[in-house]
Order: sequence, then structure tokens, then C-alpha cells
Amino acid sequence: MNASDLMAGFQRVLKNGLGAPILLMMILGMMVIPMPPFLLDIFFTFNISLALVILLAAVYVNRPLDFAVFPTVILLATLLRLALNIASTRVVLLEGHTGTGAAGEVIRAFGEFVVGGNTAVGLVVFLILVIINFVVVTKGATRVAEVSARFTLDSMPGKQMAIDADLNAGLVTQEEAKQRREEVAQEADFYGSMDGAGKFVRGDAVAGILILVITIIGGLAVGMAQHDMSIADATHNYTLLTIGDGLVAQIPALLLSTAAGLMVTRVSTSTDMGGAVLSQLFSQPRALTVTAVILGTMGVIPGMPNVVFLLFSGLCAGGAYWVAQRNKKAAEKPVAPPPPEPSKESRELTWDDVEAVDMIGLEVGYRLIPMVDRSQGGQLMGRIKGVRKKLSQELGFLIPSVHIRDNLDLSPNAYRITLMGVPVGETDIQPEKDMAINPGQVFGSIPGQATKDPAFGLDAVWIDVAQHDQAQSLGYTVVDASTVVATHLSHILQEHADELLGHEEVQQLLDKLSKSAPKLVEDLVPKQLSLATVLKVLQSLLQEKIPIRDMRTIAETLAEHAPMSQDAGVLTAASRVALGRSIVQQISGMGADLSVVTLDPSLEQILHQSLQGGVEGGGGLEPGLAENLHKSLIEETQRQEAAGRPAVLLVSQAVRTLMARFVRHSIPSLHVLAFNEVPDNKQVKIMATVGA
Repeated sequence: MNASDLMAGFQRVLKNGLGAPILLMMILGMMVIPMPPFLLDIFFTFNISLALVILLAAVYVNRPLDFAVFPTVILLATLLRLALNIASTRVVLLEGHTGTGAAGEVIRAFGEFVVGGNTAVGLVVFLILVIINFVVVTKGATRVAEVSARFTLDSMPGKQMAIDADLNAGLVTQEEAKQRREEVAQEADFYGSMDGAGKFVRGDAVAGILILVITIIGGLAVGMAQHDMSIADATHNYTLLTIGDGLVAQIPALLLSTAAGLMVTRVSTSTDMGGAVLSQLFSQPRALTVTAVILGTMGVIPGMPNVVFLLFSGLCAGGAYWVAQRNKKAAEKPVAPPPPEPSKESRELTWDDVEAVDMIGLEVGYRLIPMVDRSQGGQLMGRIKGVRKKLSQELGFLIPSVHIRDNLDLSPNAYRITLMGVPVGETDIQPEKDMAINPGQVFGSIPGQATKDPAFGLDAVWIDVAQHDQAQSLGYTVVDASTVVATHLSHILQEHADELLGHEEVQQLLDKLSKSAPKLVEDLVPKQLSLATVLKVLQSLLQEKIPIRDMRTIAETLAEHAPMSQDAGVLTAASRVALGRSIVQQISGMGADLSVVTLDPSLEQILHQSLQGGVEGGGGLEPGLAENLHKSLIEETQRQEAAGRPAVLLVSQAVRTLMARFVRHSIPSLHVLAFNEVPDNKQVKIMATVGA
């Protein structure tokens, strides 16, 4: 088996998820099973190699999150080192009387060669390593990790809101927002784990000191009591072995502590740590020049190591000159001019030149920008999201996203609402004030700037926020500027709901219905009706303010009447009859009575004749008759509303569509129903007859 086969097998083990279990079993085995010195040498060397690999990985990684498994690696490496301490301590106590090579060559080398075989020197070196690791590196890294974890957790809500704002504004896609949310969560998890991982390293340093003391005391007791060694020989053998064991363990521990410090003290950059240090530390020639002067001054003082100081003074001066020349060349290097853009005449047009329009747009003047910026306390984004959710639930389909952008062509306090790129509403507001709306009956006036409610045209006054309670006590409806915009947007979207429904939305509705009634959808589209016809029926219902939440009833009605007619008007009328209970309840509530206004039979006969002439929308009526009819309907509508009743015009099925179109825009509060749309459990009360 060659090296490539061995590496391939190792990779297969890791991919199958067996790496961590094997390592844990190996650690447990070292704690329980006595190990020969040869295996100790292998594992100690592996431990040092692993620590070096982890340290270099921390140095060369660009972002801390690119090494997110680092806290887990620290835990496993610490457990491995403690298991090696247990295994080596067992060998030292059992075989230490045979000499300083009893626990393997690695421990002997660190005990004799590194510290010269001097137990006092070895003990001092070991204690210095422990102090550096425990007091300096580990304590500082733990504090930095703790502060970073706290700051990261505190900033999570702001980061999440910023992502939501960018998503609602259309700056990022749903997938990009999801990825950014995952990165925020991973960052919080990483620094929280690093805060705990620092405790592992600190505990390892304390354990190293305790293991050293316990092993020396235990070795002296075993050597003198069980092997009849003199106190000098026992002290020499067991102390050197213990110090060698401690040094072998503390050097990897110091490397891991340094790696942990590097991970928590660095920031995310596009380069590794070495490149960042070189580019930021040695980029200023003045720092190197001042250093060269100071070292040169110290180098000429009698009694100082003149050669060394002057040597490094020259190196710093040479480095300063080289950095200064490099910066000068970079500044003088001519910047290549950007390639000239082809003129409109020479450049070939592409589809990229055709800009797509937003289905729903909100343009704001520059003084209204804080209202849509959550970082500045703006609440409009949340209000718009609430409007979309409410309308989606009421109308029965998903309202598209509202794309918000600033428009310097607008006045500073103005906003504009667009549908399909066409403005449908525009007005000025006072973002720092509240609007007091007169609902029709108030108990006094309140000082302020007179205006009109942009949604319903009611009289209103812009007042200071401090006047909020006073205005409410007088009967005014008081709302802030964000609510004014959101209400205006909601009203416009309700009025134009049919324009927001397209082929894609209808297909989504059918796909959702197919989960509960697959056979119904399969037989309806495209076997009986085309998707365009279904769309036209749904748009007609929305145009008459009828929600399409009950998609199952609508689909069943279309499937029933499609064999008899493919006309969208006929299918819409049939759908209205099927939805009659919902329509009437939406108008009059749960009451048993339905107060209505009817047309005189002779007038209905005239309307029938105009329809037979092939003219819709009232265009076939004689102008004087149409004017008198319109005036009478307005009077009856006002009379019914003054009495606290909804205004309902009840006509025959044949003329219902004609009358609905006749009053749709001029009398929007008048509901036009056909006789067969009224459910049987409703008692009809005729309050007036028009056209007698």
C-alpha cells in the first residue's frame, strides 16, 4: 500500500464520520491501557504536530468563521494531551527506576537535552511556560472571547433587522438574506463557543501544574519505598522524567493558546494574517525611520552592544527607504483610463436596456428616508409588511413586495405610490407630526396645519405629538405619519387588487388547491378552462371587492358551468351566486334582515332593452334618464347610510353587471346584488324603489 492509498483511506474514514469516534476511543484507550514507550513517542510527536497544524491554520485563515470548528478542535486536542499525561505518568511511575529513558525518547530528550539534565533549570522553564500560557495568553484570549461573544449577541437583533430591511427593499434576494442570517447565527455560535473553549485551555494549564507535583511526589514514594532507591537517584530519575513529560505537554498547550488568541483577536479580511500584518505594520516608512534613529543613537553610546544596535538600525533605515520608494512608485504609476463606453448610436441594444417595472413601488423624498430606515427608528417597513400580510389574508392571494426607493425629484416631504410603474397616489406629509383625522363628528377644533387624509379624503389636521391625547379627547382619530402612508397604501392596493393578480399568482393558487383537491384542479385547467379565463374570472371578482379566499368553491363552480359557457362574464356571475352567502355577510353581517333598494319594473325593462341593443356600461341609456337614475341612486345611498344601514341595490341577474359598472366609480359604497345571490336565510326588506 503506497502513501496515496493510505491518504485515500484516511479521507474515506473522515467522510464517513468515523474520525471523531476513533479519536475518542484512542483517548479512552490511552487512559486505561498501559502503553509502551514507543507508542508514547508516536503520540507525543503527533500531539506536537497537531498543535503546529492548528496554529498555522489559525494564521492563514482569512475569517474566523472559515475555521468555525476551532473550539471543537481545542477540546479534542486538550483531551488528547491530558490522556497522554495519564499514560506517560503511568509509565514514569512503573518504569522510572530503570533510568531517564523509561518513558520514551521524546520525554528523555526534553528532560535531558532541552534543559541540560538539570532538574532546577527544567522546573523553572516549566513554570515559566505555565505562567506565560495561563496568565498571559490564555487569560487575555478568554477575556477577548468573552467580550466578543457579548458584543456579537447584542448586535444580532440589529443585524437581523438590517437584513429584513434590505430584503423588503429588494436589495437582496430571499436566498442571499437566508445566507446572511445563517452567517450571523454562526458568528454568535462561534464566539460563544470560543468563550467556553478558553476555559478548557486554562483548566489544562492548572492540570499541568497539579500533574507535575503529584507525579514527582508519587515517583519519589514509589522509587524509595518499592525499588529501594536512594533519595538522590529517585529525585534525579523521577524529576527529570516528570519535567520532560510536562514540557512535552506544555509546548503544544502554549501553541493552542496562541492559536486561540489569534482567532479571537483578528478581524475578517480578504488576506491571511501574515499579509495583513505586513501590509499594515510596515506600510508607514516614518515608523521605520524613527526606529532606525533610536537604535542608531543607542548603538553609539559607549558600553552598549554597538554592533547589534547599529546592524538593526541599518536594517530599519534600509526598510524605510524601500517602503518609501515603493509607495512613491505606486503613487506615480499611471492609472489606466477606463475603456470608453460605446455611444448609444454605436452600441447594440440588448434586453438589459429594458428596465422592468415594479408591481408596487413607494418613492419617498429625502426627508422621509428616516421613516423607512430601521437603524434610525423608522417604523414604515414594519407597517408595510403588516399591510401586505393583512391584505393577503383578506383577499386570498399573496400581495407582491413593495419596492421602496428615494426620489430626489419629489419634494422633501412627499411620497408617491406606483402600480406597474404608473403613479396612483402622491401627497405631502409631516414626518415629525401626527395626523388628527375628523371621522365626521368631533367636539371641538384643534390648532394645526389643515390637510386631507390621503386614503379617504377626510378633513384632517397635522398636530404636534404632544397634542395627541388632547385630539383624541375631542373625538379625532390620531395616527402617526408612518400609519398615514401605510393606510394610504392599503387603500390603493384594495382598490387595485385585480391588477395585482396575474398568471403566476393564479397558478400558485391552483397549485395550493391541488394539495387538497388534486382531481378538481386536474379536470379544470387546462381540460375545461384555460388559465387566462380563470384569471379573468378572479380579476372580475376582485374588481367588485369580492375576496377569492374560498378558491375551492370558485373552482367547483367553474368546473360545473364550464361545459355550458366559456364566457368569463357568465362564469363570474355563476361564481358570485356560489359565493352569495359570503358576499351578503360581508355587506350586512350576521343579521337576519337585508335592507335593499330596488328598481322600478319599467326601468328594469328599459335596461333590458339597452342590453339587447348590445351596449354595456349604461351607454345605451338616454342621457337624461341616466342622469336622473344616477342622482336618485346617490340620494338613496346617502339616505341608507344616514340610517346606519349598508346601501344595497337589488336587481335581476340580467342587469346586475350593467348596474355594477354604472355605479362602480361614482358611488363606490353602493353594493349591487342579483336576486339569486341572496341566500335563503336572509329576509329581504325593500326600503325604496328607484325610477317609479
